[in-house]
Parts: sequence; structure tokens; C-alpha cells
Amino acid sequence: MIVLGLSGALGHDASAAILIDGKIIAAAEEERFIRDKHAKNKFPYEAAKFCMKQAGIKPEQVDIVAFPYAEIPLSTNARWHYAKRHWYAPDRALDAIFNGNRRFRRNRDKSLKLMADLGLTNAKFVPVEHHLAHASSAYHLSGFKEKTAIVGIDGKGEYATTFFGYGENGKIHKIKEFYDPDSLGGMYGAITEYLGFEMLDGEFKVMGMAPYGDASKYDLSKLVTFENGDLRVNTELVNVVGLRRYKENGKGYYFTPELIEWLGPKRHGDEIDDPYIHYAASVQALLEDVALKMIDYYLGDIIKETGRIAMAGGVALNVKLNQRIIAMPHVKELFVQPASGDNGTSLGAATYAAHLAGDTVQKMEHAYLGPAYTSDECFAACEAHPEKPIFTRVENAAQKAAELLASGNPLAWLQGRMEFGPRALGCRSILGDPSYPGVADRINAQIKYRERWRPFCPSMLDRVAPDILQTEHPAPYMTFTFDVAEHWKSRIPEVVHEDGTARAQVVTRETNPRYYELIEHLEQLRGVPVVLNTSLNRRGEPMICSPTDALNMFYGCDLEYLMMEDVLVTKK
Repeated sequence: MIVLGLSGALGHDASAAILIDGKIIAAAEEERFIRDKHAKNKFPYEAAKFCMKQAGIKPEQVDIVAFPYAEIPLSTNARWHYAKRHWYAPDRALDAIFNGNRRFRRNRDKSLKLMADLGLTNAKFVPVEHHLAHASSAYHLSGFKEKTAIVGIDGKGEYATTFFGYGENGKIHKIKEFYDPDSLGGMYGAITEYLGFEMLDGEFKVMGMAPYGDASKYDLSKLVTFENGDLRVNTELVNVVGLRRYKENGKGYYFTPELIEWLGPKRHGDEIDDPYIHYAASVQALLEDVALKMIDYYLGDIIKETGRIAMAGGVALNVKLNQRIIAMPHVKELFVQPASGDNGTSLGAATYAAHLAGDTVQKMEHAYLGPAYTSDECFAACEAHPEKPIFTRVENAAQKAAELLASGNPLAWLQGRMEFGPRALGCRSILGDPSYPGVADRINAQIKYRERWRPFCPSMLDRVAPDILQTEHPAPYMTFTFDVAEHWKSRIPEVVHEDGTARAQVVTRETNPRYYELIEHLEQLRGVPVVLNTSLNRRGEPMICSPTDALNMFYGCDLEYLMMEDVLVTKK
């Protein structure tokens, strides 16, 4: 069975993924091909073409096209709940009751057009509920064989914002859903806007800012409550629509003027300052506390039974929350799907449709699911580039790269297949030596042009990870933070965050041999089996996909070294 999953239903993070007989062959985000971050209001044409090419199939061979957005019948609670809670905006409320699947129809029509345009003539179109797609992307790819607790928390899908259920013998059972506007992700997103960042893009900045503040200074608990199994967001303050919105320079935000009256003016600029760092700390603590209460309330018994949790949805990228979930009693292992946001719903829809069609979905072994380029293609890109780069072929790329890092240089590094999801995992990365003082500041100032208080992450060899992170818990995708062992903090200061944690990637030789080798060489030179790793892009642009993208970026910043497969590029 060949299943192609497409996402783009919510107007951002379009992507495509392809499964053959239950095995992931390829997955990629549209933004990487069209060079437009989050690919807003685009459908995944280029990503779908890439997936079919990578799988070596023709469009007419695709059996199913799965899409993570479905019709929600009026007989369920979802639309009624939405209408009741949005009664202050009667147009929205009535629309939910009388025309509640308008967005579904629009998405279906765009999907059918894409299918026609790409020649997917024999495929059956299968819509999958948004939160079931998230749930499937986590559960079916986790590899867990036991009964598994499933958590899906995000802004919103069709109407649902939160999903609790469990997976057993391949089947997903729904226990409880919450509906918009009662959304932890929506509440956090509204505060993200208040703190001066963009919703659906800046949430991880709020998380990075939080450790600089003191959560006990301000009590934000009136934003959201969870009591007797019921979640309620305070729509006098956040997650609002229509006339309730606070407006500034003609733009409406997801919070109210009352929030401004309560907390003071909206934050602007890049500095971390009072009282905003404390608000960030408070909203982060609130998110964690409420999420943990909900997980315990709805899934506590299942977790007690087997200790396995699979999680997806945008809030699953909140690595601090995830650290606390791992620390809950009885939790043995948490699997967070690396593309947990809406970009991963193409994969979720595909896995769910494949499961319905009778395929056994295979465990996700790694996130290296995008395009790769040969050294010859990298060479050709250099020869064709208008900047006339200086480039040479090197014998041992991993060793040469380690030597450059050991001398204190940041290095752009492109090799192997591009990562799926928001994290660079050693194929499209900017690297640094984490024991070299000031390298993080250099990368921030010269290359990333981003807020200087944002943390950088370590990639480390699997054989030392238990000593550095004080746990055997798997961490292949940078989806968790861990407390760094005291005796390591001074050795890798550039990748330890303000609160003593690190969002780590544990690297194995099987999944990324060349990256593993590079870190081994760095260990021989500097005694540190860890590399600083951040995504290969500049602020505001998507991660680099091709050698040409890498060269364009290289000449648009102050980087001095770029390694693409076996080709080393330097500046005059």
C-alpha cells in the first residue's frame, strides 16, 4: 500500500510524507523548497513531488492520499461547545452551528486540486481528524508494543485543542477531547504574542526566556483552570476572536485590552527585561502544572500500568514540559514525534490511513527523511554560484570539520538527508565546539542574528550521554531537556542553559555515521564528546535544504567555513 500524507490544512506548515507498506520512505516541509518560512497558505506541491521521487514511484501508483482535517458532525459536542463559548462573537458562534465544515470543504477542494495537478489519478482521498493525525504520528511511530497513553496538545485542529487517549494493538482509543477556545496551546500562544513574538513561531522563545525569570513573582493562574476534569481558558483575557481582541497598529492579537490593563504594555524588541521575563517564567510554569494535572487525571491509570506515553501536537515541542512528564511517577519512556507541530500531521494522516487500510506501521527510526545531495552536486552548485566560492574536495570531511571546530570556528555543515521537523540533527546544522568560550555568542552575533539569550543545544555521543544527562532515557530528536551533571557543566558551558539544563540530541553511529565520526574526532582533539548544534539558517528563514541554499546563506552572513558532503567552501 502506498500512502501519501499531505498537510497545510491550517494555513501554515504544509508538508508531505510517504509510506510504503507501513514504512516511512520520505517526509519534508514545503517551506524548505520554496524558501518561505512556515509556507503560509501554501499547499505542499514541492514536498509531495520530492516524496514521490525519493520513493521512486509514479503519481498513478499512489493508493491513498491522506489529509489531517476532517468533517466534524453537528451531533458531536465540538461545534456546540465552540458556539457556546464564542457567543460574544455571534457570527463565529452561528457559523460553527450552521456552516461548521466550511474550512474542511475548502481544504478538501485544494487537496483534490493538488491531486489532479500532480496526476494522483488512482488515489483515494482519506480525510483524518486533525487530533487523530497527531495521535497516530506519535503512537504508531513510537514502536511501543504495550498499551500506550497518548497525549495531543496544540492550538487547535478543526475544533479540538487537546486529545487524551491510548493505543493498544495498533488501535487508537479516544478518552477525552477539549475544544476551542479551551486550549493550553492557544493560551500560551496568546501570551507569546503579548511577549512580542509571533504565534506559531515564537513559543520556543518564551520557553527559552522563562529560566531568566522568577515564576513566583506573578500569579497568572487566572488565565486557565483545570478542575474536576474540566479545562477552561479565561476568554476575558486570552484566546479571543473578533471585537474582544487587543489591536495595535491595525493588527489584532489573541489577547484582550484587559490583559494589557492587568499586566502592562505589550513587549517590544529583543532584550530580556522586567517584568516580561517573570511573565514568561509564570506562563511556562502554568502550562506545565495544568498539563501534568490533565495527563494524570485522564491517563494516570494507563501510565501506572505500562509507563509508556506517546505525544504530539505543538505543545509537545515544549521541552521543559516534557522533562517534567518524564519525571512523573511510573513514566518509563516518553516518545515525542520530532515534527510534533502541524508539519508532522502529514505523517500522522499517512500513518493513520495506512493503519486503517491494514498495514502495520513501522517504528520511526530517525528523522533524516528529506533530500540528500552528492559531493558532485555540491561541487556543481559551487561552480555555478555567482559569488565564485573557493572550494576544495577533502579526503576526510569529518576529521577536517573537527579540526576547524577545535580551532574555535563555527562551521556550516550540510550532509546526508535533511531532517524532518524543526530541529537540526546533524545534517543541516551550524556547529561549534561547546568547550570553546564565546562560540555561542559568535554564532548568535555573526550568523543567526537572533536574541542573544536563546540557548544552543548539544549533540553528544550515545556512550557518554548517560553520564552527561544522568539518565538512560532515549533522546534522538532534541525534544527533551535534561539536567546536566555538575562535573560536565564547566566542560561544555556553551550548551548549558541558564537553569542548568540542556536540550540534548543523543547521536548513534547507526543513524548518522558521519556526524558521529565528527564528534569522535572533536573528542580526540578537545577531550569533549559533544558538539554545539543549531539549525543551518539565518533568523526568519527556513532551514537550508540544498547546496545552493547553503551557499546563499554562507554569503549572507559572517560564516567562514562551509562543509557540504566532501566539499569545503571558504571565503577569500
